[in-house]
Amino acid sequence: MIGYVTLGTNDLQRAAKFYDAIAAELGTKRMMEFDTFIAWGEPGGGAGIGLTKPFDGNVATVGNGVMVALACKDTAQVDRLYKLAISMGAKDEGPPGPRGDGGFYAGYFRDPDGNKLNAFVMS
Repeated sequence: MIGYVTLGTNDLQRAAKFYDAIAAELGTKRMMEFDTFIAWGEPGGGAGIGLTKPFDGNVATVGNGVMVALACKDTAQVDRLYKLAISMGAKDEGPPGPRGDGGFYAGYFRDPDGNKLNAFVMS
């Protein structure tokens, strides 16, 4: 149902470096690029993620309660993605580990613009 999710940024080039590394770990790449917008994913594949400078010209801000979940293939990839994000300036929002009793394993972080993401796998 979801084609892609777009997050705002105030520094597209800085944010692009962060998401290029995240996308590479997830086995994907940029699929669309304009002066104010970049998207990562696979055309015709699952949901992608995009970054944009706000169209209205105002400052990009973080949505309270908004989070993007990045599907990983296993817990080792969750761990790698979380560590990669932190090494690139992300802020910790909860280290990787099991959540609840249903086989959900996730690590939470905020990108350099403050957008909340998690890396997760369901076993």
